[in-house]
Amino acid sequence: MPQAFFAPSGGRLEPAPHARSWWVPSMTHGRLLGGLLARALEAEQGAEGMRFTRLTVDLFRSAPLAPLEVATTRIRDGHRIRVTEATVHSGDGVFAKATAVQLREGEQPPDPAPATPPWDAPGPETMAPHRVGATPERWHLEGRRTWVRETCELVEGEPMSPFVRAALAADTASPLAHAGEKELEFINADYSLYLSRMPEGEHIGVAAGGHSSGEGIAVGHCTLHDARGPIGYCMTAAVANPGVRPNTRPRARRGSSV
Repeated sequence: MPQAFFAPSGGRLEPAPHARSWWVPSMTHGRLLGGLLARALEAEQGAEGMRFTRLTVDLFRSAPLAPLEVATTRIRDGHRIRVTEATVHSGDGVFAKATAVQLREGEQPPDPAPATPPWDAPGPETMAPHRVGATPERWHLEGRRTWVRETCELVEGEPMSPFVRAALAADTASPLAHAGEKELEFINADYSLYLSRMPEGEHIGVAAGGHSSGEGIAVGHCTLHDARGPIGYCMTAAVANPGVRPNTRPRARRGSSV
């Protein structure tokens, strides 16, 4: 397995060179900040019998490719709901924040609502992946759809949980929803991941469901899948980044995911 994205070092997390951003090589990739926030929330604020159902990640400031710390706090603790927050910070201040909602698992109602059907995508074992920098392996599908799989540990020596895998995959919603035919010209500002259940296995499918933009502001959404079926949704907002291009991102191709 390639080197982990981060290594523990004196209470902080030291990034590896390949944890750098698409946009600015001296910065840490934003999707990895979402992974670190999910990891800390699960480890420090997870509760028996409760499920992480929503994770909202605000990426309001670029983090340098330097040691980082993550702190969590509990906002609300009830019988059926727990609300928590986490921040990624260093001596230079706070770079990103996440709010998570956990709901208590229980009996499924007998009258089910109409559900999103499983997608018709071929399995990832039938296609050749590609990987660039801090992005995961991706299997291109027709349309704005892709399978993703992490090939690096997030933190050295730690197995990656399904929740952390989902948080990392959710960042893919922004380029899938907002890229043009030739370039990605919107930079992710936030995303909200909603999960009805945790993904099974290493592969997570992401399928763009919609995009709307005007005057440099874009919003969009994707559906997340595993091999068994849909697991949830991701909403994302992005802002135009004129004159700046991702330095390691392959060009989007018509009929393919980005």
